[in-house]
Amino acid sequence: QVQLVESGGGLVQAGESLRLSCAASGRTFSSYAVGWFRQVPGKEREFVAAISRSGGTTDYADSLKGRFTISRDNAKNTMYLQMNSLKPEDTAVYYCAARRTYDSERLYTGEYDVWGQGTQVTVSS
Repeated sequence: QVQLVESGGGLVQAGESLRLSCAASGRTFSSYAVGWFRQVPGKEREFVAAISRSGGTTDYADSLKGRFTISRDNAKNTMYLQMNSLKPEDTAVYYCAARRTYDSERLYTGEYDVWGQGTQVTVSS
């Protein structure tokens, strides 16, 4: 099974952009559908975006469509989350997750079984 490590978080001002990366170990990254979630202390973990094994299918939380873009590079065993026009309410710990699937175009908004350790994103007003 893969192991996931997020990077790219940090402190930015409202309106700025960040790109998060999620690096996967092992040679089977392309066998996994992957996604991003975020969590604020005291609240439940929230779905952000998901992408299929092939990268051909994506889905986003309705409130984030148009500002966030998920992508993956299977040759580099890496997934990305481009976040534009950041708002203070985007402040959270961002987690990447993976789920093995035989369907190259299926994606998931939950029930992942591999998680990264998270990276903090803080957006100041």
